[in-house]
Amino acid sequence: MIEGQPSMTARRVAMRRAAHQLFDHPRVFEDPLAVRILGPEIAAMLGVEAENELERRLRAFMVARSRYAEEQLAGAVSRGVMQYVVLGAGLDTFAYRNPYADLLVFEIDYPATQGWKRQRLEVEAIPIPGNLRFAPVDFDKQTFEQGLADAGFAAAEPAFFSWLGVTPYLNPETVFSTLRLIVAMNAAHGVVFDYAVPRSSLNAFEQGALDAILKRVAAAGEPFRGFFAPEELAQEMKAMGYARIEDLDGEEINRRYFANRADGLVVGRTAHLLCARRA
Repeated sequence: MIEGQPSMTARRVAMRRAAHQLFDHPRVFEDPLAVRILGPEIAAMLGVEAENELERRLRAFMVARSRYAEEQLAGAVSRGVMQYVVLGAGLDTFAYRNPYADLLVFEIDYPATQGWKRQRLEVEAIPIPGNLRFAPVDFDKQTFEQGLADAGFAAAEPAFFSWLGVTPYLNPETVFSTLRLIVAMNAAHGVVFDYAVPRSSLNAFEQGALDAILKRVAAAGEPFRGFFAPEELAQEMKAMGYARIEDLDGEEINRRYFANRADGLVVGRTAHLLCARRA
């Protein structure tokens, strides 16, 4: 992250979600605000890399993880959870199309990125709902606990956390300390996130694809720092107190969301989505 500047990778993620709305049929993830929040100038650029195979796989993963997160949120709401925390929200639009009238949404993000988002919302005349709270937090310098408290989060009440597209950019201990804090705050909390696997576990083709991504994000001033082996991550989380862990690899993600498509849209084998809670 470049000090004082909004995240360039957050913009790229938003562009891929928007491109999915325009170029992929059927859609895996419906987001009527994805194109609009970007604005016309950026939206005009969406077709430039739409058919690049690496871009297609990245796009597929980003919409699959958004759908998975919102499906898991629906399950949490059905269990009585009425607080939703979006860690590293970027240009995520859930709060502005939230179907749950009583669900309080907290968006936590790097201050400059959150400020940029609020400008985009104002320019595009996207209303800020009354059940949304903004909480600016720099994950590398502070925990989100104080930011949430300042935004009115009820620590004694259960919440569901989504943490998409963030963990690769953080040191492993920052990731672990955040996961420990979530489960320690309340036994009813749940969390969904994605993560990157170590380069050494990939084949030559996958290493090449990862290297291309690493080069791009490093050039944007946002290098990858955190890589996790699935078995070791699960062990760490169980030791923290997470008893229910679902970890979807690329094969399972494709089975759930991309089966029988005529356009061949798929995620890569190395993709991982994880949802966990204590009980």
